[in-house]
Amino acid sequence: MGLKDELAIDAPQTARALADAIRDQVLGTLRRRGVVVGLSGGVDSSVVAALCRRALGPDRVLALLMPERAGEDDALRLGRLVAEQLGIPYQVEVIGPALEAIGCYRRQAQAIQRVVPEYDERWACKLVLGHGARGLAVYDLTLRSPDGTLRSVRLPADVLLEIVAATNFKQRTRKMLEYHHADRLRYAVAGTPNRLEYDQGFFVKNGDGAADLKPIAHLYKTQVYALAEHLGVPEEIRTRPPTTETYSLPQTQEEFFFGVPLATLDLGLYAHDHGVSPQVLAEEAGLTPAATHAVYREIEARRRTSAYLHAAPLLVEGGRGG
Repeated sequence: MGLKDELAIDAPQTARALADAIRDQVLGTLRRRGVVVGLSGGVDSSVVAALCRRALGPDRVLALLMPERAGEDDALRLGRLVAEQLGIPYQVEVIGPALEAIGCYRRQAQAIQRVVPEYDERWACKLVLGHGARGLAVYDLTLRSPDGTLRSVRLPADVLLEIVAATNFKQRTRKMLEYHHADRLRYAVAGTPNRLEYDQGFFVKNGDGAADLKPIAHLYKTQVYALAEHLGVPEEIRTRPPTTETYSLPQTQEEFFFGVPLATLDLGLYAHDHGVSPQVLAEEAGLTPAATHAVYREIEARRRTSAYLHAAPLLVEGGRGG
């Protein structure tokens, strides 16, 4: 049996088990009346919304669609498509004005202007992961000027951090709205990360990393796709490359964060955690042994650097009851 077979799931049985778990967690453990789900137009949030509807019924699930000005027309359209197909209520919360007021766009532009002085709001941009000397991760800023010219600039670390810090306002603003609606309805907030995102730290602390329950955080991406097909998630969403929905140029999760195809990382993460040798993984994934060693190193490095994102707040003394 190969690694791909090990990752195969019984989608109907898995869907039933997850719906039961969501119902028990929301109504029992959390003692909430329903759930709020932020719909991004991607496969993960679509699957979570479908599972919550199955668990609680359509009247106990509220979907939020939260576009801003960074080219999210498709995300808004696809989010509506999912909500309407599921028959769940949804609300559109345009977060652009809030981001403008708090300085998200201005701060991002000022950081970019440190390396590209002529940059302004007429330009579009994205961050692209690369590798520098000794295999260390670096980032390039890819830009499209008003006349359509594309160019890339290698980012110094301080400029990269400033751009990311400004952009993180987007995830934190969305989560703030999710909790606003959860508070007024006495609902729980359902998070949407899959196993790759959760394990490797592909989320913003107190942003999309915040939730009361995370129903698919144990599922590999290929398993999420299997569930999506079983649950009837629209084919357009199932065949759409996973994106970040964060920058004004189209950007896949692979080019921004993971660096390898998600199906390959699924195999790599499973193999790493089950003691499979790089040679066996190389044969299964069609990689060179050197490349599989690199995948293992990346998995371990991201776990180390993302430990902070998973950590609970530090206390000086004991907590409740201490």
